[in-house]
Amino acid sequence: MAAAMASLGSALPASSSFTASEISSARSVKPRPRSVSFAMRHTGSSSCAAPGAFSLSWCQTMRDSTGCESLSRSKMWNCPWQISTCDGRLRTRAAGSEGFKVKTVPTKPIEGQKTGTSGLRKKVKVFMEQNYLSNWIQSLFNSLSSSDVKGATLVLGGDGRYFNKPAAQIIMKIAAGNGVKKVFVARDGIMSTPAVSAVIRKRKANGGFIMSASHNPGGPKNDWGIKFNYSSGQPAPEVITDKIYGNTQSIKEIKMADIPDVNLSKLGTYKFGSFTVEVIDPVSDYLELLKSVFDFPLLKSLLSRSDFSFKFDAMHAVTGAYAEPIFVDVLGAKKGSVNNGVPKEDFGGGHPDPNLTYAEELVELMFSPDAPDFGAASDGDGDRNMILGNNFFVTPSDSVAMIAANAQPCIPYFKKGIKGLARSMPTSAALDRVAQKLKVPFFEVPTGWKFFGNLMDAGKLSICGEESFGTGSDHIREKDGIWAILAWLSILAHRNKGKKVGDKLVTVEDVAREYWANYGRNFFSRYDYEECDAASANKMIDHLRSLIAKSKKGDKYGKYSLALADDFKYVDPIDGSVSSKQGIRFIFSDGSRFIFRLSGTGSAGATIRLYVEQYETDKSKHDLDAQEALRPLIEIALKVSKLKDFTGRDKPTVIT
Repeated sequence: MAAAMASLGSALPASSSFTASEISSARSVKPRPRSVSFAMRHTGSSSCAAPGAFSLSWCQTMRDSTGCESLSRSKMWNCPWQISTCDGRLRTRAAGSEGFKVKTVPTKPIEGQKTGTSGLRKKVKVFMEQNYLSNWIQSLFNSLSSSDVKGATLVLGGDGRYFNKPAAQIIMKIAAGNGVKKVFVARDGIMSTPAVSAVIRKRKANGGFIMSASHNPGGPKNDWGIKFNYSSGQPAPEVITDKIYGNTQSIKEIKMADIPDVNLSKLGTYKFGSFTVEVIDPVSDYLELLKSVFDFPLLKSLLSRSDFSFKFDAMHAVTGAYAEPIFVDVLGAKKGSVNNGVPKEDFGGGHPDPNLTYAEELVELMFSPDAPDFGAASDGDGDRNMILGNNFFVTPSDSVAMIAANAQPCIPYFKKGIKGLARSMPTSAALDRVAQKLKVPFFEVPTGWKFFGNLMDAGKLSICGEESFGTGSDHIREKDGIWAILAWLSILAHRNKGKKVGDKLVTVEDVAREYWANYGRNFFSRYDYEECDAASANKMIDHLRSLIAKSKKGDKYGKYSLALADDFKYVDPIDGSVSSKQGIRFIFSDGSRFIFRLSGTGSAGATIRLYVEQYETDKSKHDLDAQEALRPLIEIALKVSKLKDFTGRDKPTVIT
């Protein structure tokens, strides 16, 4: 054996545990010889199936014809082993008691990995570049405390878009390589963003990864994204996302476990030494939570009525996995109530954004002569929603206000009262008036759901929303499309309780008009100018900032008198963190306002968002079309911003 060892020494990797058959296979390696020293000992590893295994230690670099280290070794035995080269180019070490080897892959920083309001989003082809995804994942682990990594439990899910399946395997291997103990992953990798938050909270995980570009298109030529949520289920705060970005700029190596891919199509538990992957049903934990929030028997009494019609459009996105089990199987909605209910990697070629432009199929149905009583849609990852009645659209800003105004009597979760209400800064002030009437605390935060999380964790917030079709509550720490739909159905079910078939039912429009009569109407619209040249968009914002610097109270903008012009700044009342430059605001003395903001949710160029709002108490004007009511203010906003001059755009991509 000693002679054999001497002749083979120059062909074997450093610090390894090998069997005799593996030593024989190493003859195929033809390295450049160097001086070698080694020692032999029995590993005594309980995970090694080969009797007589031994350990070798020496300094030797092996290269193939391309200059990369290589090793030919037998796959017969599951023995822990370690490769270590003199120049440090590639190292594979035994993970001690973990029972699998960990490869340390050399890498270099890649530009452009700064996260936006909802994680890192780029085109799929960018994420598929060498180490692009791996760099970000490793940088995330480098940014967390040791207690949130070593021995940790994580959740992994996504919206089903193209590249999710290979990405899931990469994420799990890097997690194992960094010492994570267990990953709960959804079957086929499909789990909505709100469900991931729910699973993190129920299973007391340290956090979770969400593979999604939200409402952005999917497919090989479109978008992909990744974000991390903390143990409360909320998106990582800026202090962490900033640290991740910093680490992407200095990363040198990636730790990746050498374990096989996991079969994500089958529920079950897979063990690799001390690392465990459990493939779980994506619906069960989330459904259990919803049953604790809503009165499901009451909801079923509405959805199963012969004189109530319901239509949900899943847009071939993640809620397709939830719609049939929840709305049809549990709540009794009629078969055929769910459209586009099969999740697809490219969302059926559509744009999974539930608004009047991209949910065209549902909008046409709801504004047809035979429209259903209630219609709704959700987006790519299931956290957004659109609510429609028969020939009636509810703006997202109105929707959260109307839910809040009706929540206590209609939804069991809020029977004991509402702790507080909050909205994102661009969202209309409708919710402010509900908070005033209910005499509960109110908060205005920057765009990004993570800002609501601190308030929820501090017990100060119950219901919140964003004008971008996001609505939710403190049952989880994400916005929740299906929650919002069930909230509206709960209002209708409560209002129609006890009514017989044939009686006139309270409708979505009835609820909205009653709200306007009590609170006034906030006319609101958003103009999106997508994929503008980023440099031109930033010049426009700089121009607006220069106007703010010179503005003063009382300045005239047409018939409007300026009350305040600023670049919104938020100081978190819980942790004192400061978020600056969150949107350019022009607020007028009558409560009207317009806001310009660059969106952080796109994957290419810049999206300019213009938000316009006007408050109206005169009931005779509540039937005005929003675009008609807002036209004078929109014209002023476009003139002041010089948007066309800077971008060349003469009309928005989307109007909501």
